[in-house]
Amino acid sequence: MFLESQIANTKRKGSIEVICGSMFSGKTEELLRRLKRAQFAKLKIAVFKPKIDIRYNIEKIVSHDSNTIMSKAVNSAKEILDLVEDSKVIAIDEAQFFDENLINVCNKLAKDGKRVVIAGLDMDFLGKPFGVMPQLLAIAEYITKVHAICIDCGEIANHSYRLTKNTELVQLGQKNEYKPLCRNCFNNNIK
Repeated sequence: MFLESQIANTKRKGSIEVICGSMFSGKTEELLRRLKRAQFAKLKIAVFKPKIDIRYNIEKIVSHDSNTIMSKAVNSAKEILDLVEDSKVIAIDEAQFFDENLINVCNKLAKDGKRVVIAGLDMDFLGKPFGVMPQLLAIAEYITKVHAICIDCGEIANHSYRLTKNTELVQLGQKNEYKPLCRNCFNNNIK
C-alpha cells in the first residue's frame, strides 16, 4: 500500500507513482489529492494531460466529481521535459493516451530527482492492458490500484464496459458512455 510518509524525505531520489484502475474508480481524484498535499507542503508542481482529453476543460484536469486543477495539455510526452522547469512534483493524467516515449520521460524525470505521479486506465474497454500503462507499472516504485463499484451487481469493479457500439480503441468517455463492471459482469456483457 502507498504511504505518503514514504516520500517525506526530501533528500530521497526521484520516484514514479502510478495510480490505475477502471473508469469511475477515483484515479483522477487520487491524483488531485496527492497534488493538493504537495501544494500544501509548498512544493512546486507541474501538471500535464494529453491534448486529446477535452471532455470537461481544455486547461484543467477535471475529475468526474468536478474537482479540478490547472494543467498543461501536451501533444506528446516529450513536450513535458521542456515544461517542468524547477517543479518538484510532476503529475500526468490519462497516461494511457500517451505514446511509449512517456516511459523514457518518466524515467528521466525520476532520475533528475522529481516525484512523478501518473494516473491512467490499466485496461481498455476490451479488458486488455492499455497503451503504455503496463510498462509504467513495471518501472514504478509505488502502485495504487483503485476500484469502482460494479453497476450491475455491487461488487468491486475493475473493468470499463463501453456502452456505445464504437470499436475504436480511443473513445473519450463520460458517464453515459461507459460503466464500471466486475470481472463476472464484464464477461457476461462482453459475449
